Amino acid sequence: MFPLLIILFQNLMSRVGLIMLLAFIMTRIKPFRKLVAKQNINLKDKILLSIIFGIYGIIGTYTGIPIRGAIANARVIGVFVGGLFGGPLVGTLSGLIAGGHRYLIDIGGFTAFSCGLSTFTEGIMAGFLKKKIDKSDNKLIFALIAGMMAEVWQMIIILNFSKPFSEALELVKIIGIPMIIANGLGIAVCISIIYGVFKDLETAEAYQAQLALKIANKTLKYFRKGLNESTALEVVKIIKNMTGVKAVAITDKEKILAHVGIGEDHHLAGNSVRTSLTKEVLKEGNCVIANTQEEIGCDNVDCRLKSAIIIPLMEGDKVIGTLKLYKDQENSITKVESELALGLGHLFSTQIELSKIDYQSELLAKSELKALQAQINPHFLFNAINTIVSLIRTQPDNARRLLIHLGNYFRNNLQENNSEVDLYREIENIKSYLEIEKARFGDKLNIIYDIPENIDCSLPPLLLQPLVENAVKHGVFEKVEGSTVEIIALDNEKETELIVKDNGVGMSEELLESLLDDRDHSTGIGLKNVNNRLKNKYGKAYGLIIESKLGYGTTVKMRIPKKIRRVAV
Repeated sequence: MFPLLIILFQNLMSRVGLIMLLAFIMTRIKPFRKLVAKQNINLKDKILLSIIFGIYGIIGTYTGIPIRGAIANARVIGVFVGGLFGGPLVGTLSGLIAGGHRYLIDIGGFTAFSCGLSTFTEGIMAGFLKKKIDKSDNKLIFALIAGMMAEVWQMIIILNFSKPFSEALELVKIIGIPMIIANGLGIAVCISIIYGVFKDLETAEAYQAQLALKIANKTLKYFRKGLNESTALEVVKIIKNMTGVKAVAITDKEKILAHVGIGEDHHLAGNSVRTSLTKEVLKEGNCVIANTQEEIGCDNVDCRLKSAIIIPLMEGDKVIGTLKLYKDQENSITKVESELALGLGHLFSTQIELSKIDYQSELLAKSELKALQAQINPHFLFNAINTIVSLIRTQPDNARRLLIHLGNYFRNNLQENNSEVDLYREIENIKSYLEIEKARFGDKLNIIYDIPENIDCSLPPLLLQPLVENAVKHGVFEKVEGSTVEIIALDNEKETELIVKDNGVGMSEELLESLLDDRDHSTGIGLKNVNNRLKNKYGKAYGLIIESKLGYGTTVKMRIPKKIRRVAV
């Protein structure tokens, strides 16, 4: 008998190999891969899968080997794989199809009923094992053991329902071991082939994650400007061009901001939100997938949008709009596309929130600038007026010159709305300030400018001036014999170094250490402001560098990058 078992096993393996080949070919067919890749398999999909795996079972029957009035076959492979993959409904229906076929082609046969019944029950068994195989770390081994146990179950049914028992027993002795091993191996390999699709999907998901980051990188500059019709239009164009979807849209809470692709003839920017599904997402704040035109809920009967994924755009815990990806076929949103949309939704929400932070930071910077202007101007104005009044009778020409400098100084300060100014313009403003101060203190104040020609440097307004004023106020005025203030610019390869140096009274080490400490509000308000503005704009490495020695003067340095870099702090 042993040689017979070997021959039967070899023949069965050839039939099982055919089923494996068909399974491999099926996974290469795009519609089947899409069906497998779906995140939510609906009833229609499950019925389709049942028919497919039921047909596999029928093929297993027809390729079987007749023996002792029965058929040694690979029918169970299609049914069992269908149940493991599709769940109870698919396992039951595919078992009913393949098992019913087996019974009908041999009604009254020796094993017709028992084989039909075993196929049906094996499909049910496989369906209820789906959750376990999904959680299994080694699906190949799980499927092998489960498949072999299913064939043991078939042998038990044959022994119990096929009559006479003696013939059933002889049949099981011949086909039992070959079918248990061959079909177990076939089930394991077919499961491995089908789940290989999921590995391909994981690779695709990794690509989609990379794609999402690329899209986010391209759209960042638009979201930095806020969420509006013009920025939304640029964003949806980028998404449409970089993905395979048929239409992309972005809305706010009430209206369509942009829609590109199919449906743009009636989903018009500026119009109120049309689809009931979008309204639901705006209200509930949850991601929703629509698989049919009816689920989308567009009120235009000719709309060709058949499936969609709609993602809420969040600002904190508040829904401020939606991102929508559409396709023109029903049930066509795959798991990979779903993950892409979710990733984009999260990234866009973060970008929108960052744009708000940027805007608040800009307002804060402007308020700090205005506060600095308000701090400087009144104090300086009173002193300048007193100086000019004292010169009107004795030195009218000089008074007139100082009035021009004063006008230029305040015009530059009060009308400066630019985020950056040219270094030479900042120096001209400083010269106007220093001319008035020199008129007050005469020879006590000596100014040296060391600014190279054609230097390439732009910097925020009123960034250098507080350093000069600090040098005059604390370095010169507090020194009886007066002193010199040097304003130096060094043109380096990647940055410009600006230095304000005086040979005044200097400061102690304790005062120097506390000068830029934000916790100490008693000293260095102007310097702290400049230091914080530098760090906020260029990064933590670009704060002020202050060197001072009591009785010998103070040197303050700042560096301005030639290529502006915004670094989060």
